[in-house]
Amino acid sequence: MAVRYRLGQFFTAVGARVAPTERMLVVGLLGPGELLLFERMSRFDQRHCLDVYHTLVRGGHTDPLLLRAALIHDCGKVADDGRRIPLVYYGVFVILQRFAPGIYRQAASSGRGLLWPFAVHAAHAERSAWLAAAAGSPPDLVDILHDYGAQRMNSRTVALQWADEQN
Repeated sequence: MAVRYRLGQFFTAVGARVAPTERMLVVGLLGPGELLLFERMSRFDQRHCLDVYHTLVRGGHTDPLLLRAALIHDCGKVADDGRRIPLVYYGVFVILQRFAPGIYRQAASSGRGLLWPFAVHAAHAERSAWLAAAAGSPPDLVDILHDYGAQRMNSRTVALQWADEQN
């Protein structure tokens, strides 16, 4: 079942699209700096963040800061120089984290050459919170991202985790 789920995720990512109405939604919800963070993400990460947002809305969540956090929670998956993690690496991350976590951690700690995506991926939650703060996000939104990355459970991070795990 996990293999089928992951293959489905891969094919969804390959065909990821953001509808014009969704782009307008994002423009209307995010602050200017946050919008730049959203725009820097790969199309498949944008799609994922939108899917997390839509899952929260369908689940009855209306907290505007939580919904904005959902839209940028993976913005840290972009390197400081603007490089996006290539899609093929995501499969490698999943396999190594599951079957060889020590190798994943070693690759992430090196982060040089072809291993740069490991370092960015391993630190993306912390990076997302830091980037949101630098982009002028409200402190409460930054706290949501920081707490989510640190796995500190509260009503907002539980909701974000619930929606993230479904997408």
